[in-house]
Amino acid sequence: MRVLRLLPFKPGVVGLLGVLFLAACSGGDQASGPPAGGMPAPAVTVVTVQAEALPVAAELPGRTAAYLIAELRPQVTGIVEQRLFDEGAEVKAGDVLYRIDPAAYQATYDSARAQLARAEANLELARLKEARQADLVERELVSRQVHDEAVAERKQAQADVAAARAAVNAAKIDLDFTAVKAPIDGRIGRSSVTPGALVTANQANALATVRQLDPIYVDLTQSSTELLRLRRALDAGRLQRLTDDTVPVTLSFEDGSEYAMPGALAFSEVAVDETTGSVTLRAVFPNPRGELLPGMYVRARLAQAMQDDAIRVPHAAVSHDPRGNALVMIVDAEDKVEARVVQLSQSLGDSWVVSSGLSAGERVIVAGLQRIRPGATVQAEESGAAAAPAPASN
Repeated sequence: MRVLRLLPFKPGVVGLLGVLFLAACSGGDQASGPPAGGMPAPAVTVVTVQAEALPVAAELPGRTAAYLIAELRPQVTGIVEQRLFDEGAEVKAGDVLYRIDPAAYQATYDSARAQLARAEANLELARLKEARQADLVERELVSRQVHDEAVAERKQAQADVAAARAAVNAAKIDLDFTAVKAPIDGRIGRSSVTPGALVTANQANALATVRQLDPIYVDLTQSSTELLRLRRALDAGRLQRLTDDTVPVTLSFEDGSEYAMPGALAFSEVAVDETTGSVTLRAVFPNPRGELLPGMYVRARLAQAMQDDAIRVPHAAVSHDPRGNALVMIVDAEDKVEARVVQLSQSLGDSWVVSSGLSAGERVIVAGLQRIRPGATVQAEESGAAAAPAPASN
């Protein structure tokens, strides 16, 4: 068994310990007490949204296509003597691009002309004979049968002339086909043959291809579901039809840059593609500088209707929850933050167009989102408002 020994009582030591204990307690209470003043409410920047009339635009993918395409194929058989163009150059309709050896076709043409001359001479002889026989019949010196035979010979000679003239025309056409000409204005591609190559009439392989690129087509695809939704909104009166017959279209390249010149919608396909479930729309764009080339991937924006009570908010005001729902933070009448789920219909410039979830006059937070949470009280300042002047010092 252990025996505790008590230290001798010293009044000075006990008094010092008491003072230290009270000081410690006093300091601890002061450190854990409330601050002299509360933290101010965080400041945020808001935008008061308003209803306005905005176009309902669709952003659609598409590819460019030549306005006109002409594949050059020989109409006669022969050896290519000359190629009279530079690959990739601009050509005009009627320009001679290839020359095929014309010797055989020139000989055929000359022979046909000779046959025509012979037929015309025989026709003249038949006419004279018919005239003589007609005179003899009137004087009853020959039988009418002889005269009828002369008439038949004259008609046969006329038919021979017509056939010979047709042969001359056919030979002339073949001779002209030895000069392969550009059927349209445009830019010609690479040549598939060189001088000395044998080409045949109506062969499968084209000698070259001419494409007209100004103007140029842009073929767009739109989902049939989106098109049906748009038509139902128009029928229900939620959207207004465009009154202008010309639908403007703007274009952006694959890198996001904008094409400088606007185009116009040319037509909309009347059938849905069974493999993709989409409808093809075709727009026409001017292309004077040749920036658009056939086969380029582009994105086009075209207005399809008007929404009278549309609301838009800046891109910076919209975030998304884990489920992918679009969210905006608004400031209510009591300056408290509220999270609001909204539906977005399209992007227009630097703003989102909100189809539902917001009303005109509500204040949407666009800056200061990192310092707030739903339910917190904030100090809201309208975006673009001038700063209040500082008070003058005495």
